[in-house]
Amino acid sequence: MTEIWLIRHGETDWNRARRLQGWQDTPLNAHGRNQAQRLAERLHHEARNGPFDALYSSDLQRTLQTAEPAAARLELRVRPVPGLRERCYGVLEGVTMDRLDIEQPQAAAAWKSREPDRILDGGETLRQFHNRIVATIDDIAQRHQDERVLVFTHGGVLDIVWRHAHGIPLTRPRDAALLNAGVNRVAIENRRWQVMGWGDVAHIATLAKDDVV
Repeated sequence: MTEIWLIRHGETDWNRARRLQGWQDTPLNAHGRNQAQRLAERLHHEARNGPFDALYSSDLQRTLQTAEPAAARLELRVRPVPGLRERCYGVLEGVTMDRLDIEQPQAAAAWKSREPDRILDGGETLRQFHNRIVATIDDIAQRHQDERVLVFTHGGVLDIVWRHAHGIPLTRPRDAALLNAGVNRVAIENRRWQVMGWGDVAHIATLAKDDVV
């Protein structure tokens, strides 16, 4: 059994502006860097109860910047993995949520429809995104059987993980908490996923939380 701790990146200015990021390489803001530091201290404390054996991250800078303080505290190497990126939203990237229907009505309709195979102009279909994330997480679990692993990633990725573990269809509306710098724990054995804990932000409980992808 592999225990994977999945962590969404800290806050960015685009989160605060409710602007879709996708594959855009946005950095953490000051609040996000503070979240990353508090998270690093939390993980250092958790490591006293058992070590973390590896640390993976999406290769986008907002996740790398969230992972780096923890990697330093735990003396682990950050392993960047493009397969852990957020969904590619194509022409919707950079647009604020309240402008989607105005600036990109066709793409916005495709995104909102949650039809797994509906084309999103310049981006990934929902099914393509799902398949990429499941394959990437399964691969990490296979490499680290009977170990505990950290994975720094994105809100949309956490949504896919939650759905896959619970058997929730892609067509259903999102119902999982996707908190910046939150800890989400999943056990994987023989490609069977089970949620052990979700949305734990005790380490940043006094800070503002945002669930914009």
